[in-house]
Amino acid sequence: MSTIPDAKTDPLSQPPPYRGWILDQRHLTHLLLATAGLATLLIGVVLAWFMALPDIRSAEDYRPQVATLILDRNGRPIDSIAKEFRIVIPYAAMPPLLPQAFVAAEDSRYWEHTGLDGWSIFRAAFNNLRSGRKSQGGSTITQQVTRALLLTREKSYQRKIAEAVLSFRLEKLLSKEEILFIYLNEIYLGEGAYGVEAAARTYFGKKAGQLTLGEIALLAGLPQSPSNYSPIKQPESARIRQRYVLNRMAEDGMITADDARTAFEQGLQLAGDWRKSLNGYFAHYVHNQLLSRYTEADICQKGLTVATTIDSDLQLAAAQAIADGVAKVVERHPMQAEPQGALVALDTASGRIRAMIGGVDFNETQYNRTLQANRQPGSAFKPLLFAAALEQGLAQGTVLIDTPLSLPSGGDKLWQPRNFKNEYHGSLTLTEALVRSSNVAAVRLLQQTGLDNVIHLAKKMGITSPLQTDLTLALGASPVSILEMTAVYTAFNNQGMYHAPVGITRVSDRDGRVTPWPQSAVQQVLSKDTAAWITATLTQVIQRGTGKNAAGIPGASGKTGTTDNNVDAWFIGSVPDLTAGVWVGYDRNTSLGDGETGGQAAAPIWKKFMLHAVN
Repeated sequence: MSTIPDAKTDPLSQPPPYRGWILDQRHLTHLLLATAGLATLLIGVVLAWFMALPDIRSAEDYRPQVATLILDRNGRPIDSIAKEFRIVIPYAAMPPLLPQAFVAAEDSRYWEHTGLDGWSIFRAAFNNLRSGRKSQGGSTITQQVTRALLLTREKSYQRKIAEAVLSFRLEKLLSKEEILFIYLNEIYLGEGAYGVEAAARTYFGKKAGQLTLGEIALLAGLPQSPSNYSPIKQPESARIRQRYVLNRMAEDGMITADDARTAFEQGLQLAGDWRKSLNGYFAHYVHNQLLSRYTEADICQKGLTVATTIDSDLQLAAAQAIADGVAKVVERHPMQAEPQGALVALDTASGRIRAMIGGVDFNETQYNRTLQANRQPGSAFKPLLFAAALEQGLAQGTVLIDTPLSLPSGGDKLWQPRNFKNEYHGSLTLTEALVRSSNVAAVRLLQQTGLDNVIHLAKKMGITSPLQTDLTLALGASPVSILEMTAVYTAFNNQGMYHAPVGITRVSDRDGRVTPWPQSAVQQVLSKDTAAWITATLTQVIQRGTGKNAAGIPGASGKTGTTDNNVDAWFIGSVPDLTAGVWVGYDRNTSLGDGETGGQAAAPIWKKFMLHAVN
């Protein structure tokens, strides 16, 4: 009788019904094949005995492929890089019920047998013979370890003989606990997870040591058929199998019937896809950074632990802000397809990356728009131009002419830069020209400052993208990445000091050896006076200029950017200690729609993110 009332029978754990003995041609064929197999049995045993075993003489010799684990700034796992997602943990770190559950489900006589369980083999052979097909296996946990470490998965009598002999020898080399340690770290448990630690993180978002009895029972039910019992893809079958494991544990005296019932009635709370949905863009960035010092094989197999600068709370806030902001653009223009958005946030004083969201949904597209999508920044480039002018000795009280302008553009053509809504103000102070984001005043300022001086400062402040050597540079016509442009703004808010963006702090190998990751050196790229003037002016941009939709955050400063036909919408700005850049647009340079400026589409996203960051 089932320990848990009204339990359905697990169809995959039961033998087929007995149909009686009928010695027909099919059974005769099986008997002849079995007889022929016996003829090679002795030879197979001898050969298997002399097969070379790997040098496994203790659990310490077990060195499987192990995932590289990526941690946030607080040491919490946020992603992994692996061919086989595996995190090896010692036997002592596992809760006592965890190995017991796997023993109950997979090999109830594990502690008594010496590698082979004759009763299980006889029972499986009997059921397979009467069913006419291989419906059950008789492998012990030791045999499964032997198969995983030493043999191929070829289904043949020769392989089974070798497996049996090697399993017996393995039991002579290792203790039962050491074999279980290997098994529980090696076994495939579905959804790309190998071993109990990886499975605990994959299904429940926690360490194996934190699992409940119900969660342990679910994992212990997976080895027989990870796909058929997946709680993600087959939740009903997973629950049936979980019930079976709990009952087996109760029947074997590992837990009480009440424990089994309580664990089953608690249900299951699965975690989301912690490895990809939120942190995939940043993980790709980390992977590429690691390739500068490690081989691909090292990264995917050798169990590195990468401590990063990312803040998981800010990462979640950034993802939510992007999703909400893009959804509002769609609401205002319901006939259009959904655009993309991206956000990157940097610690102002160190350049350390605190958040990186490269698109609306990593599962749909892995194109990281904070790094790979060089887009025209529009007026978000202007603070750099004004900084270059001040660094060249231009007085802060300088007045710029803000009237229509026509310039030769080759042959008989003229180029006429225009202000937003064709509004002109005659003359503007340097401060007002930046607050109002006058295009004409910016072009005149570039003429006065000189292209070479602006380009020199841009490179000094971390711009590596090629810049156009014509007057359209004043209007942000040269494409740059969101990451490099956001890093420029950190210098404005950090007294003119610049740190190149960095996302890794240290790397540890599987044996605990720590290698510090190079951090960017500080550079004084602007004078303190120039940085203070830019920051003060960008504060007014939010208070009364084009960035008013970002207002309401103490100490905030920033600048909007909008390109022709509202193709790109930008907002980059700072609060004390944190600088963030936001971009909204289509990957194929399609207009976002009427009115979708940097102030309308990007600034509210920045504000939503920063409100979370400062509270």
